[in-house]
Amino acid sequence: MDDKYELYENARNRIKQKKRLYFHFVFFLIGSVFFIVLNKVLKIGEALFENWFVWAILLWLFFLIVHFINVFITHRFMGKEWERKQLDKLVLKQEEKIAQLEKKITSEEQNKTKDLLNTPKFKKKEYPNNNSIKE
Repeated sequence: MDDKYELYENARNRIKQKKRLYFHFVFFLIGSVFFIVLNKVLKIGEALFENWFVWAILLWLFFLIVHFINVFITHRFMGKEWERKQLDKLVLKQEEKIAQLEKKITSEEQNKTKDLLNTPKFKKKEYPNNNSIKE
């Protein structure tokens, strides 16, 4: 059931992305006509720069192209499946690092225990006359 819901949510999100892109495109067309009318018919901004609408439309077109690339190209390579794979890779790396750290800590603890047991305080003393241990 969760898998079906996830597929539904993914499809719904893709539809939203495409719908926003189409809205952006229509808004771009209307806005471009508006810029042309402002510049050529109403003569707004002509004193500063004669054809400023061209630069405004080109800049907006650039953002529209970036939006298009994000929705139709980048999403294919970096969609939900890509995110899932990257997440799995990172989790695996973290688990490996944790295992290495645990191994290192265990090794260091064993070395400390060996060093502690090898100190004169803990060494067994044997005497030639009496083979017993004395402290």
